[in-house]
Amino acid sequence: MPTRLQSFIHGASRDHDGPRVRQCAPHDLEVVAEIHDSPDAIVAEAVADARAAYRAQRSATVAQRSRWLLDAGAAIDASAEELTAFIIRDIGKPRRLASFEVTRVSSYLRACAAEMRTMRGETIPLDAVDNGAGRLGFTRRVPYGVVAAITPFNAPINLLIQKVAPALIAGNAVVVKPHPAGTRVALAVAALFTKAGLPPGLFNVVTGDRSPAAALAAHADVDAVTFTGGTAAGDALVRAAGAKKFVAELGANSANIVLADADVADAAKRIASAAFEASGQQCVSAQRIIVAAPVYDAFVNAFRDAANALVVGDPDDPRTDIGPMVSMAAADRVMRMFDDAIARGARCLLDARRDKCLVSPGIVAGVPPDALLWREEAFGPLAVVQRCSDDDDALRLANDSPFGLQGSVFTRSLDSALRFADEFDVGSLWINEASRFRLDSYPFGGVKRSGFGREGVRYAIEELSQLKFIGIRPIR
Repeated sequence: MPTRLQSFIHGASRDHDGPRVRQCAPHDLEVVAEIHDSPDAIVAEAVADARAAYRAQRSATVAQRSRWLLDAGAAIDASAEELTAFIIRDIGKPRRLASFEVTRVSSYLRACAAEMRTMRGETIPLDAVDNGAGRLGFTRRVPYGVVAAITPFNAPINLLIQKVAPALIAGNAVVVKPHPAGTRVALAVAALFTKAGLPPGLFNVVTGDRSPAAALAAHADVDAVTFTGGTAAGDALVRAAGAKKFVAELGANSANIVLADADVADAAKRIASAAFEASGQQCVSAQRIIVAAPVYDAFVNAFRDAANALVVGDPDDPRTDIGPMVSMAAADRVMRMFDDAIARGARCLLDARRDKCLVSPGIVAGVPPDALLWREEAFGPLAVVQRCSDDDDALRLANDSPFGLQGSVFTRSLDSALRFADEFDVGSLWINEASRFRLDSYPFGGVKRSGFGREGVRYAIEELSQLKFIGIRPIR
């Protein structure tokens, strides 16, 4: 029997009616869960409970909030095997990658706790103007109140914690609406936080698909929204949210540039991993690879060899690099993009093969600019290799996109690296590392249609808190 997954409010599962979404395990298509689509009344109840918890815990010290995060991290570490199994089963992420994702969580929680202890306001020289004389001014960071966190499936615990931890350490309450495929993980994590001592109501979860996400973003008592997902969904949620703080990490089709002086073998291996591991279901997966003409043939051969060396198969096998895509619909979409590129004249360098949800790496070259694979986000194990004549041409091709999340350039030249740092339109750029590489310590987020706001420990805490000014006129 599939597990019934329902909302988690005030530290307990909340039984409710509503249409059910069937969640299938992508590896064998077995139904593993029935997820109730939370009606507006349940969303409102979760928000009201979060608001009450926020008010009740408003005086909690930074030290206390830090202990909540550290204790939750210990609880998650103790449940790592169960959480890893959920990720493998529910989204098809290979065991090695799923295990790494879970072990990353407690480090992130510790980093947020440590960062908050060092965050400071500033004093303002009010006497810089005559009528400010004799007055004291200073700032501090304060919470918004209730934060809505709408999370994707592809990193169901990491991207959940990337939102929940900064919101909680800043003093907010959080209501999470996870992607259906990430629901079982989100509910388990919320229960672990509560069991570890987080006061009930500070971390609620509402289940379902699009309707509860829109209702949550639009709720008048939600003060800020943080969202990771597709650009179209982001547009809809911004419209629903209206005039409130909104942080969004949206779509991408990351460009990785290989210049003529690059270490071709190193670049090919790193970019292949970035393009195809986890079935390419990462917002910063390498999708468009732009290669200087003098090293194009050598790169293509090395890249194809690196792709063929990746193991495609059972996500529960520790040797597997590429498991199934999250659903049949996702696999359908990826194959349509591959076929569209070929139909428009692209050359197939490595044929994408499909078995139900399992899609092997596909590489095409000579993709025209109107092809879906050039213009849109594949979010699958597909890559385009495009020849460029020089640095100017590489920049032109890289910036020929509505997106700009994270990119990469492989070069030995400091001059080239600095030029691309100035002219490559992305929110973050790696030199000699592929676009999927990410650390939690730097500001991560996009430009253009890839979103606004930044994640990363310090930067996420700043996004989910606000500056408050206090002015004092002493009475003598």
